[in-house]
Amino acid sequence: MLQIKKLNKSYGERSVLRDFTLHIQAGEIYGLLGKNGAGKTTTINILCNLLNADSGQITLNGEPVSESTKTLIGVAPQENLLYKSLSCEENLNFFAQIYGMNRQQRLYQVEQCLKAVNLTDRAKSPVETLSGGMQRRLNIAVALVHQPKLVILDEPTTGLDIEARYEIWDLIQQLQSQGITILLTTHLLDEAERLCQKIGILKSGSIVAEGSLEELRKLIPAQEIIVVKTQQEAEVITRAEKYNFIPRRYGSDLAFWLPEALELKEIILRFDGISIDSISRYPVRLEHIYVEVTKQTVC
Repeated sequence: MLQIKKLNKSYGERSVLRDFTLHIQAGEIYGLLGKNGAGKTTTINILCNLLNADSGQITLNGEPVSESTKTLIGVAPQENLLYKSLSCEENLNFFAQIYGMNRQQRLYQVEQCLKAVNLTDRAKSPVETLSGGMQRRLNIAVALVHQPKLVILDEPTTGLDIEARYEIWDLIQQLQSQGITILLTTHLLDEAERLCQKIGILKSGSIVAEGSLEELRKLIPAQEIIVVKTQQEAEVITRAEKYNFIPRRYGSDLAFWLPEALELKEIILRFDGISIDSISRYPVRLEHIYVEVTKQTVC
């Protein structure tokens, strides 16, 4: 569906994308992760033909990205592209007109898009009367109104409460079930874990790790991770290293990668004689992988 090969973009002496490469299969949800400034927005602008790359190749549905491929892409930006004084159907009708649809096509697509985002009963409601979650769903409907092949969702749940977030997650999964290919950018790693079949971690303009969650887990030589609360950290680290537990810091937490799964009583025995306040056990999560491949500092 989407192939990007060795994309490069600089602003003056500042390099934003460096040999950026990824491949998204049709019908896939691909999660693109990276901190602000990593190159996500620049990539989206180049995909949408709003910005020229310095070098590299992009093909979408087998065609090189150009003016003619703009209609193959739908974008739901982080900031809602909505006119708040207009109703839901008026907003969708406006954007459908921009894509050159005739009246009959617009009526059909507006109805279908409202149904897709579960806003049929609010068709006549001004946007300003909708909740934040409803506005975000309508923003996604705008991206769908011209029936694109690829939908880009840029931080679709940022700022939403947990119930609204679940609604958006359900909507994204429904869109995938209809065969829509999705490029999702997010800072919420649990969101990427839940939704994405493939994840790319972007740092300084390049993909530094890519794959399914299971494939990415292989980057960390751990069967599980424990977090130890103690007043004797130096002693705990020294003891842990005797058993090949690899120390890591996650914020203020002292954590260890365990090379094999152990019973809790076995873990406690490893620290016999040291004062331990608590031990928590976790599977290897995307957050651990993300921190590691973007250069986590070792204890």
